[in-house]
Amino acid sequence: MVSSSLLSSVARRLEGKVAVITGGAGGIGSCTAKLFCQHGAKVLIADIQYEKGHSICKDLGPTSASFVHCDVTKELDVGNAIDKAISKYGKLDIMFNNAGILGPYRPNILDNDADEFENTMRVNVLGTFLGTKHAARVMAPAGRGSIINTASVCSVVGGVATHSYTSSKHAILGLTRNTAVELGKFGIRVNCVSPYLVPTSLSRKFMNLGEDDPFVKVYSNLKGVSLEVEDVAEAVLYMGSDDSKYVSGHNLVLDGGVTILTPSNMFEM
Repeated sequence: MVSSSLLSSVARRLEGKVAVITGGAGGIGSCTAKLFCQHGAKVLIADIQYEKGHSICKDLGPTSASFVHCDVTKELDVGNAIDKAISKYGKLDIMFNNAGILGPYRPNILDNDADEFENTMRVNVLGTFLGTKHAARVMAPAGRGSIINTASVCSVVGGVATHSYTSSKHAILGLTRNTAVELGKFGIRVNCVSPYLVPTSLSRKFMNLGEDDPFVKVYSNLKGVSLEVEDVAEAVLYMGSDDSKYVSGHNLVLDGGVTILTPSNMFEM
């Protein structure tokens, strides 16, 4: 993440912009909210975690961030979050559809529960759809906007996570591309970021790790570095800023080269 001292000497990339971040109280969401505020944005954190969301806003400062309770599977909640951003800040420039769940790990499809599968799809896919829909509702009349969706390396490969999670992330990539085609005529860009495994509470729970347990560094072809939440936040910052003004319908994969490997490559490394 860019330090505050460095930011003071360079142009802030989101000066005057307004962003809504769903799942903003989570690892990637809160880190992105902090980075956005450092770059001059006003941020509305939309999450179901009331106390944590308010705590993050307090740390960021009342003039920079605010919180709204939002269950992304409920259209009324999502629409209300967008309306609150408009009433409080006067506009919406960036919509970061970041809320998501992994679902329980059941590698055998015969052990998968239909209700669990549907719940993962509702949070990840329906939540992204509703966020995109209501962001477009206010962005289209303004003739501008950037919508960013959190996907995953599971949007382009299989065998990494659960059936429901992988299916949902493939769907998010499809939704991203389809809406980018439709909304481009309104000056709205739609993209997604697809990180590999990062050390968040969500991934720790998936790997049965406590908050204090050392995070297992997953395999990567790229030596000497590992993926952190700050790296994902920087990618979202790029997609939300005018630096990516001609980028739309793109899936920015943050994986250290993992998804381009073949089995023979992996054995040689």
